[in-house]
Amino acid sequence: MNKKSFGSRIVAAPYIVWAAIFIVVPLVIMVYFALTDSNGAFTLANFAQIGKFKKAFGLSVLYAVIATIITLLLAYPMAYYMTKLKISSQRMIMMLIMLPMWMNFLIRTYSWITILANTGLINKFLSLFGIGPLQLINTPGAVILGMVYDFIPYMILPIYTAMSKIDNSLLEAASDLGSNSLSRIRRVIMPLSLPGVISGITMVFVPSVSTFYISQKLGGNKTLLIGDAIEYLFNTGPQYYNIASTLSLILMVLILISTLIMNKFGDDEEVVI
Repeated sequence: MNKKSFGSRIVAAPYIVWAAIFIVVPLVIMVYFALTDSNGAFTLANFAQIGKFKKAFGLSVLYAVIATIITLLLAYPMAYYMTKLKISSQRMIMMLIMLPMWMNFLIRTYSWITILANTGLINKFLSLFGIGPLQLINTPGAVILGMVYDFIPYMILPIYTAMSKIDNSLLEAASDLGSNSLSRIRRVIMPLSLPGVISGITMVFVPSVSTFYISQKLGGNKTLLIGDAIEYLFNTGPQYYNIASTLSLILMVLILISTLIMNKFGDDEEVVI
């Protein structure tokens, strides 16, 4: 064993220990509870309970997909616009995008309650014109809005990073060959920014499909997502740990499959001018 290899292992050791303690061990515990009953005996009966939560799974995926699409539609032009600005302006906008992420996630979610409530800012403004109060809080739209607001920075940043690395000579070559602005976006920018888009979709979809706090605060009792069901079962008592772990395992597999599919589409594509 050479000194360089030994030194690299020493440097990597803390990260390996951290991953083992906080990633591998919790996964092993989750799988154990998912495949055993309350007495610790091996069983697959927990998976038979999944059907009771199919609506929660369906709503979780549906809301996550809608939130991801809306986030992408908002983030892509924003990222493109940022790349056209001066470096100083790009840094300022980047700071403004990241600024909400420096605040606590709970505070950001609670802020929308004061905005969307029946006595919130929006309804108070509408009341000046004799409108309302409108039911904005405790609705599916409020949940999706919360997802978009909380996770849109994770869509903007990777797309912006991918676009900022595009060589301007490619755009100049496209212009020389007769491509207009829309053609350059479609044939050059979009293919080259696809890795950033895939990363952004993954980073938004994964927390959206597994969220529970946003749905609880902005959706009320009318919206039960799979994250809410898992949290409720874990908080109810140890007798529900097994079914809660099974739901967590299924959700993890769903996320892994979604990630693999997105990575499949994220393979390098040839730019055709």
